Amino acid sequence: MPRLLALPALLATGLATAATVTVTDRATGRPLPTAMVREAPAQRAAADTSDGGYPATGRAHGVDVDITRYTDAGGQATWAARAQAVKLLVRKPGYRDAEVAVPAGTSTVAMALEPEADPLRLADSLPAHVWLGALDLGDVARKRHFQLQCGFCHQQGNAATRRERSADEWQAVIGRMVRYGARLSSDDQKRLPSLLAQGWRTLREHPERLAQPAPWDAALAGTTVTEWPIGDAMSQQHDQLLARNGRVYVADNIQDRLWEIDPATNQVTVHKIPHRPGDEPGGLIAARLKDFPRHDSTSNAHSLVQSARDGHIFITPSAQRRLVEFDPQTGRFTLHEMEAGFYPHTIRMDAQDRVWFTLALSNQVAMFDRASRRFTLYDLPARGLRERLTVALIRPLFKLMSWGVPLANWLPVDRMATGTPLPYGIEVTPDGRVWFARLHTDEIGWIDPGTGQVTMVKTPFAGPRRLRADAQGNLWIAAFPESAIVRYEPRSGAFTRHELPVDPKGSETPYALNVDRARGVVWVTGNQSDSLYGLDIASGAWRRVPLPRRVAFTRDIEIADDGTLYTSTSSFPSWHVEDGQPTLIRVQSPWAR
Repeated sequence: MPRLLALPALLATGLATAATVTVTDRATGRPLPTAMVREAPAQRAAADTSDGGYPATGRAHGVDVDITRYTDAGGQATWAARAQAVKLLVRKPGYRDAEVAVPAGTSTVAMALEPEADPLRLADSLPAHVWLGALDLGDVARKRHFQLQCGFCHQQGNAATRRERSADEWQAVIGRMVRYGARLSSDDQKRLPSLLAQGWRTLREHPERLAQPAPWDAALAGTTVTEWPIGDAMSQQHDQLLARNGRVYVADNIQDRLWEIDPATNQVTVHKIPHRPGDEPGGLIAARLKDFPRHDSTSNAHSLVQSARDGHIFITPSAQRRLVEFDPQTGRFTLHEMEAGFYPHTIRMDAQDRVWFTLALSNQVAMFDRASRRFTLYDLPARGLRERLTVALIRPLFKLMSWGVPLANWLPVDRMATGTPLPYGIEVTPDGRVWFARLHTDEIGWIDPGTGQVTMVKTPFAGPRRLRADAQGNLWIAAFPESAIVRYEPRSGAFTRHELPVDPKGSETPYALNVDRARGVVWVTGNQSDSLYGLDIASGAWRRVPLPRRVAFTRDIEIADDGTLYTSTSSFPSWHVEDGQPTLIRVQSPWAR
């Protein structure tokens, strides 16, 4: 818990238009640069919980934002003063957190951070990736497989996942995760419980084995991070979309809601996604959420894209065979039913206003032609007989699982998860090709929309998750279990690997990325290290923005014309997030100028 400090200095004017915080080292009195200062309202307004614990649909309401700045070389951070009492949380690696209440109208606050001397406290404050990187699982291949499958939806190495558990307790956890969708190999399901019990225990007993992260970059001064609280610990805010109207839309995967946030006014509107009569809780994959304490979902809203023609937003409901269309002007939803396919996933649009998305569990890519209102499904090649059989039987398999038959726990699995190749990310390049990545393989591929021909490309890395194109038509790919991003040049066939700048090496699992084409920067989600990373394409230099809340598992990144970044905390479950509060996150940085 953060230590509550008395205020050494408070100058309350009642007329202040700006507030300045000065942070010093308590031991030396010297100013502390790159300290993170998070300002939040001392008392949040009561939330509307009239619709099953969430705000009533279609009704705009204001929310109080959290604002985070980073101190400059003089240990100072400044922003507009609020006309209400606030609380400040100050954080810097190697120091104890400090928290203080600040009365309304205060213009100056001085805070001193105490260096952390206790090795156990220091270890507890380290991000998840430090613990994950130090975890010994016996061999490199098993470790990479663990990162791919068990880092799928949440951090490994945070306080909730590294705590004391016996081998039997770990066995129960792994059984539940396999039922949720983790494809751990059968052999590793047997070996991991004892390895995890011993591995985490060893690190807790020997915190000196944990690496100390690199200091935060002095260039962070001038960066502002704004957070809008949306949902609660029972939500999962998945992908977000920066729309043409300037608002940000976030898909709540567990509560079937579309959150609409106006960054200019801090107004939030919730739109409840409708379902069909007969839709069951959890949809076609009901067994996945069997043990979840509370969910209000028949569709599992996932990924979003907006039409350049009329501004309509399309959403993939991963638990249904359909596509959801939303009109931001009217607030109306339209459900487009599919006759085949399973688990709609990442979504994009082409220049002809056609909607493209992956079908993760049926090993397909789908296209929805808005003009004809018809779907076309493209079958992707299988890697063998097991894959063909699994894909063919996927619906009845999940139906049996929804009845309580633990098939996922019984069926044999190898480390390449050859039953489920899992087409995941998708992108339409300027030449009209539709590219996709298959997470449980070492393959990407592309579809020629004119002929329907599918071409596969072997990658020199495992676990390609999501991908985006740069201004030159090159593809940037998140190598999820390998702590790297990779550029692929379709013209030459060349792959160029860029390791994420983390210590220990290989300890990140980048879920997604996006390309700021105007500035030549690739932004990456560092969902194990509570950070966003930016790669300057021309120089190869990395930038890092540490995020305000710990356990910030982020899913996607949107980039505004001026370089502003948007992402959201999306741990599953969200109670892992610090404060149990998922947020929409906006990053405004001098790096974007």
